[in-house]
Amino acid sequence: MIKVNFKHQLAERLAADLGRRNFLGAGLSAAAVAAAGGAALFGPNVAEAAEPRRGGTLKWGQVAQLDTLDPHFTGSLAAIKIHNNIFNGLLKIVYDGKRVTFEPDLASSWEMTDDKTHIFKLRPNVKFHDGDACDAAAVKWSLERVKNPATGSPHAWMVGAMEGVDIIDPLTLRIRYSEPFAFFPVAMNGATGRAGTIVSRRAVEKHGKQFGRNPVGTGPFKFVQWRENEMIELQRNPDYFEAGLPYLDKIHIQLIKEPTAAVAALISGQIDALDTCPFQFMPQLHSNKNLQVFGEVEGNYSFLGMNAKRAPFDDVNLRLAVAYAIDRELLVKQGYFGEAIPAYTFMSPPMTNFYDPGIAKSGRGQFFDLNKAKAFRAKAKQQGEISAVYVSTEAFTSNGGTGSRNAQLIIPMLAKIGIKAKLELMDPAVLNKRTIAGDYDFYDASWEGDLDPDEAIRPEWSSGAPWNRVGYANSAFDALVLSASKLKDAPARKKIYTQAEDMLLQQDAPIALLAHMKVSKIFNKRVQGFKYVPAHLMNMHTVSLKA
Repeated sequence: MIKVNFKHQLAERLAADLGRRNFLGAGLSAAAVAAAGGAALFGPNVAEAAEPRRGGTLKWGQVAQLDTLDPHFTGSLAAIKIHNNIFNGLLKIVYDGKRVTFEPDLASSWEMTDDKTHIFKLRPNVKFHDGDACDAAAVKWSLERVKNPATGSPHAWMVGAMEGVDIIDPLTLRIRYSEPFAFFPVAMNGATGRAGTIVSRRAVEKHGKQFGRNPVGTGPFKFVQWRENEMIELQRNPDYFEAGLPYLDKIHIQLIKEPTAAVAALISGQIDALDTCPFQFMPQLHSNKNLQVFGEVEGNYSFLGMNAKRAPFDDVNLRLAVAYAIDRELLVKQGYFGEAIPAYTFMSPPMTNFYDPGIAKSGRGQFFDLNKAKAFRAKAKQQGEISAVYVSTEAFTSNGGTGSRNAQLIIPMLAKIGIKAKLELMDPAVLNKRTIAGDYDFYDASWEGDLDPDEAIRPEWSSGAPWNRVGYANSAFDALVLSASKLKDAPARKKIYTQAEDMLLQQDAPIALLAHMKVSKIFNKRVQGFKYVPAHLMNMHTVSLKA
């Protein structure tokens, strides 16, 4: 489950540049990541340089389960990894090892005439894989598809304040918002943004609801086939607009349900790449001389959700007791095998303008304090032993590390405050239905691939938001996060997000935060040219294979 199910932070330059005409994006510093401990980059940022070899088929093992290859509907970072090779956005995420920037992709230039109006000039002669032109009309239609309530896209909030899209000429369009929107460059990137990922109108109208199984974009690779529970095949787009790219002829994405089998296939050389890996295998992979590992703590958090819509967890004192009863240091050590850091608030180290490196000693957020937990438990409406249903999954779904391992560590912690939790394990699809229906007391999940606090908080926990499965509703919280999204000044945004976090985590506690996780991509050393981006991506644009 995510938002994507998906991977930073709009830095101070974003705030400054919102008022400038030439808006080429915002930076992210990795310095805070290293300072945070355990967040340093594993391996080189780019695989060792060599003259790229053309041709060949890369075999990519996909462990994380995906939902759809329609970017306007996916809720899975597993899908984003794939469709970022099929589609482009108006913008793309670029990472130089220290900072993230949002730069033109399908656009050749981007400027702002004011803090609500964006002008994009598109690259000429770009075509979709079906041969149709990717021009201003195509981009306008794609953006309006997301905004249209009839479409039902869960990413419509990203364009909710979009007043209109005007075609100035065949390759120029104006996007008008009713108010400043600090999240705009994230929304318009073709990876985690999803709203700004441009799809073929003809293909959508031809395939309808099956477009997610027949995706057509403008990216470096064309979709060939998807064999259920077996493989997805992509092939080189010879008309891709980035000169000389891609190098690979084909990509075979092997859908491997069992992580142990995927790790074995990587070590034996049966596959060239692994999109993610359970934490317990990471020490072994780091030490393997034939492999290269990329990864760091990204914009994410895992959490334990509590059903605030029904008794007994409609009681705030009981929820606060749970939040203080969880020993996050123990979870990091035994649940994440050291591949994470404790989460005190939503802000993770890459969000350099918003993350507090001293958060552990600040007294803010959620932290382990058994005495506090017992004090809140004593105030709860229901005394005596409380029975609760904890729904989770044994299936490995992502690098979030959710599932039975964490549940088995958390349940004894809950027992210390008189909560007897019964663990019910199920398939991820069933788990999703159970949480939507509210048929649980506890569930665990993670949000990943976040580039800005706005997407780390607002679509998850605003009243009635699509992913707000816990039933949290607080109009004051809603107003705070909405106001922060309209501000240009990063320090001012941080102040408001601090208020919002304190309200949700320390006052209302519909969830208990657990950890911020490292996200790893593992490759055989014959794979060259991979450019790591701290947003859960598996971009194969520049990848080649040694002979």
